[in-house]
Amino acid sequence: MNLFDQISEDIKAAMKARDKVRLETLRNIKKVFLEAKTAPGANDTLDDADALKIISKLAKQGKETAATYTQAGRQDLADAELAQVEVLESYLPKQLSEEEIEAEVKKIIADTGATSMKEMGRVMGVASKQMAGRADGRMISAVVKRLLA
Repeated sequence: MNLFDQISEDIKAAMKARDKVRLETLRNIKKVFLEAKTAPGANDTLDDADALKIISKLAKQGKETAATYTQAGRQDLADAELAQVEVLESYLPKQLSEEEIEAEVKKIIADTGATSMKEMGRVMGVASKQMAGRADGRMISAVVKRLLA
């Protein structure tokens, strides 16, 4: 069962369980999935890799929104947003720790033969592809900069 079908099944389960937060979040995911499937050039398909990118993007947006709400003193809205982020993250692969990212980046640097900041783009390209969905781009970038500096 692909991720799109899994979300559809989980919507039914959330409806039966009367879980409003989960249901609202899953419906939003499905809406974005349908938009991606019907976009020009998508050929009415959505593979799991693209679906994970969408969910990751939604989770990141949710975290940023929650931070904005917190800064504005609206903790009630921030908590609601973080509850949705929690649902989104349940569909994402386990995130890598900073130590795991550093180990992978060291291996990539050794494989590419990068020795200076001039080659950061090449290292970032490989690292971003290898760790897509498992690590935040900013965290990868910070580790690459630290190791190449």
